[in-house]
Amino acid sequence: MTSRPSAASELLALHHAPELLTVVNVWDSISATVVADIPGTKALATASHSIAASRGYEDGENIPVDEMLEEVRRIVERTQLPVSADLEGGYGDAAETVRRAIGLGVVGANIEDQLKPLAEAARQVEAIMKAAESEGVPDFVLNARTDAFPRQAENPLEEAVARGKAFLDAGAPVVFVPGRLDEQQVTTLVDALGPQRLTLIGIPGVPPLARLQELGVARVSYGPMSQNVALTALAELVEAVHDGGGVPESMRILN
Repeated sequence: MTSRPSAASELLALHHAPELLTVVNVWDSISATVVADIPGTKALATASHSIAASRGYEDGENIPVDEMLEEVRRIVERTQLPVSADLEGGYGDAAETVRRAIGLGVVGANIEDQLKPLAEAARQVEAIMKAAESEGVPDFVLNARTDAFPRQAENPLEEAVARGKAFLDAGAPVVFVPGRLDEQQVTTLVDALGPQRLTLIGIPGVPPLARLQELGVARVSYGPMSQNVALTALAELVEAVHDGGGVPESMRILN
């Protein structure tokens, strides 16, 4: 098994490379296996929303942290690829939650700032990176998320720039700005944060992947979109059966 420090360094290098890193998020052992086995997959990332939904919880730290980490553990055990875990806002103690995740083999994490006061949010980033270093993983890939767009800050782009800069100064290697961003907004963020420092979510309306790579974006992930795509296929199968049909010819045997 790849050591945690080596896996973290590998994941960090993938973010800092000129080639855009894409990660289609997973939520359990079988989704992790399917995604990891597709040629071209270089890393895995969990989706907290999807894990919570699969266990019957609403998003937003309603799933107990022990349950979230148990699912993360199962995912890590199914792959040799670096794994980044979406740990929401950190469940009240982000540094401790990250420390526990590192113990499971995680080498990166998304942590939301939830629009906490900027100084407090930056201290949280610093505490997480110190915890990772104390666990022997100095290259831990904290994908420091700002909720400026999801929570509709007064001036979300300006807020995202200020918070992103503060998080980088506090030690985060990359900053996650989820939202339906246009090309000008992405350009503004890359100019402010630097190339290969910005990560985005791949939702309808954002620029194409090739253009995001040209602009200097580090990574695109897909959050709960991947689970929604899977559930859409399930719903379509049910509809087809109800209409007298059956499984599509394109079905693959993946488990």
